[in-house]
Amino acid sequence: MSRPRVVIAGAGFGGLTCARALKRAPVDVLLVDRNNYHLFTPLLYQVASALLDPGEIARPVRQLIRPLHNADFRQASIIGVDFDGRRLLTDRGDIPYDYLVLATGAQTDYFGNVSMARYAMGLKDLDEGLAIRNRVLEQFEASRWTDDPERRRMLLTFAVVGGGPTGVEMAGAVSELIRLVLRKDYRDLDINEVRVVLMEAAPYVLAAFAPSLRQAALRSLRRKGIEVMLGAKVESVTESALRLEGGEEIAASTVIWTAGVRASAVGQSTGVQLARQARIKVDPTLQIPGHPVVFVIGDLAGASDGRALLPMLIPVAMQAGRHVAASIADMVEAGGARAFRYKDPGIMATIGRNSAVAQLGWVHLSGFPGWVFWLVVHLVNVVSFRSRVIVLVNWAWDYLFYDRPVRLIVRARP
Repeated sequence: MSRPRVVIAGAGFGGLTCARALKRAPVDVLLVDRNNYHLFTPLLYQVASALLDPGEIARPVRQLIRPLHNADFRQASIIGVDFDGRRLLTDRGDIPYDYLVLATGAQTDYFGNVSMARYAMGLKDLDEGLAIRNRVLEQFEASRWTDDPERRRMLLTFAVVGGGPTGVEMAGAVSELIRLVLRKDYRDLDINEVRVVLMEAAPYVLAAFAPSLRQAALRSLRRKGIEVMLGAKVESVTESALRLEGGEEIAASTVIWTAGVRASAVGQSTGVQLARQARIKVDPTLQIPGHPVVFVIGDLAGASDGRALLPMLIPVAMQAGRHVAASIADMVEAGGARAFRYKDPGIMATIGRNSAVAQLGWVHLSGFPGWVFWLVVHLVNVVSFRSRVIVLVNWAWDYLFYDRPVRLIVRARP
């Protein structure tokens, strides 16, 4: 008799954690993802700001599941689910399943604004991080070819839209790249012509944090030369500027959008009921109502703690992955699924060198202590030992010598 097949759609934090947790279960696991790598997304902004190479925050899925003797991988884009026939639909063909775990993550949400989708740059995947790195470096090179001060200022204005952790970290990293590294590369650079602008529609940055930590982050951003515009809602974006509600226009040829995310398009393709941000509505057990062998985890899951939807964070995805693996193992042995309970480990964000904020229950850290805590947590969680060593060396080199080794403009052929 063949063993039950568990198909996991998505090799992110939730999907990979679920596969690992099924290591000793009497099932065969198949991971499916459009990319052949697992990405450590918390450090993606460091690829975008020329501090880390892609290989330092991403590892091949097949390498990561090598110790799992009951797991395999297929690269494919997921286009839907045939619930009645128990088949996952992909662009490479249909995959039958006995149990299905949907963990396809999230994508950038431009809220239906066509101009933002066309001209702003997202930061959710590796190719987007590399595109931002190319753009920043290309703008500095292009600025050396113009004698028009207004055009040069436009080329050297970098606008980050969204004051959440990703936006704050991205703005801090770009500012430090420019002021600590690129000003040495471009000897004739007038640093007063360079602007890094962080825009947030709310009256504060880092909305999920305590007010004292928000203020600490805001002070740190401004000390690093970042112009923080609060209550600034972007109306439209063009090739050379962005316009705010109220009519104010900022000349900027680089706009990095971190202001919104929504669940991947897989949720809409399934035809099931969706919650806010296009997330799939699930039972407390993380099963899709009416489909007991189908689970949803991570950013795609519209799971609730009874008061509100759970945040789209990595700890939620990983805890859900372990929970669903335990439920599937129980169901294989004629048991049942249990309700999921999320345990909040806290949140954190770094603003750059010597500055971060961390909220761990009643413990609040900011400044240098928060930064050290942020470094340790992220270093421990990087995907492999080799990556940890290389990341640590690059961080130390940048900290001691104010230098970033991967200031390369790399273009891939089609």
